Amino acid sequence: MGEGIAEGLSGPARVLPLLLLCLANGGCQTAGYYSQAIRGHCQVVARQQSIATILNDPKTPEPLKARLQLVLELRAFADSELKLPAKRHYSRYADLGRRFVVWNVSATPEFSMESKSWWYPLAGRLEYRGFFEEASARQLAAKLAGEGFDVDVGGVQAYSTLGWFSDPVLNTFIHDSEIDLAELLFHELAHQRLFVAGDTDFSEAFAECVAEEGTRRWLRARGSAAARAAYEAKLVRKAEFTRLITSTRTRLAELFCRVAPEVPPLAPVSMLDPDRAAEMRRRKQDVFETLRRDYEALKSTWGGATDYEGWFKRPLNNARLNDVDTYYRLVPSFHALLRSCDGDLEKFFREAKALGKLPKLERHRVLDGRGAPKK
Repeated sequence: MGEGIAEGLSGPARVLPLLLLCLANGGCQTAGYYSQAIRGHCQVVARQQSIATILNDPKTPEPLKARLQLVLELRAFADSELKLPAKRHYSRYADLGRRFVVWNVSATPEFSMESKSWWYPLAGRLEYRGFFEEASARQLAAKLAGEGFDVDVGGVQAYSTLGWFSDPVLNTFIHDSEIDLAELLFHELAHQRLFVAGDTDFSEAFAECVAEEGTRRWLRARGSAAARAAYEAKLVRKAEFTRLITSTRTRLAELFCRVAPEVPPLAPVSMLDPDRAAEMRRRKQDVFETLRRDYEALKSTWGGATDYEGWFKRPLNNARLNDVDTYYRLVPSFHALLRSCDGDLEKFFREAKALGKLPKLERHRVLDGRGAPKK
């Protein structure tokens, strides 16, 4: 999600594959990538302190104490009420001295809506490449842009090690609002409960569904009626924004297929003659201008809410649309699955796990049949 798909929406958890087994795979360039991942993760570990120790330290600022206490309460709620494996996580805190822990690179060809992916041990193919140093992420993004890709570089507040390590609380998200903090922690813990290797869309939408449902239940237990109503309105805006992005992706995919049907999805731009490439770029920008106008019309119905202003301030491209699609398109399908389980989270987790065992195309057909907007 980068620097926030929505203002006020915390950056989501990203998956960090098991680091210590990665060096055995690939050549020098791949080994170099995993070396920086190991160094970065070790730096995070080295800065960790027990939350109990921090809370008992009279020198700890009261605002930080309050946020850490809230984390412990959210953690206990996740364990007892959401059936999430929270006991091994979020008992330690690390201040990294920076705004983001990782910077992710995502890429999509200029005239395609098929995301580039990278292979990781255990996690399979994922549609982003994470770096602990922003400069390294920018370097890869520049290289991919030079190869004809639309690219996005986004700062990430948290990542999941899929249960291989105990995940800490970080300064990158500790001062988020209560709602955003709840969503982030529940999202990340959901990855501990279920992660399907090689299917970013499934895994992220599952975790986002759990985050939304968990936050709803948290607010029912702890929040005011006004807070619950505000959160439901926020979810409606997110769903409307997602549908807008999905319809735009569909228009772009149809445009690319219509103008250059013979060009494979991940083919370089050089396969197109210059005139057709120029025509495609003009039409693509027309689609983006339509998206901006449609957003302004949609925003006018939100009573002054400006959740996605920050997202629209940056240049639009295929990669940024795909980032939104990855996280949110399948979320309605998972909510439908949860409703079919009468809100029973254990049953929901079993059903989702069974879906995860199906071949990828089949599981997506099942989810599409449950209400996800069509790509």
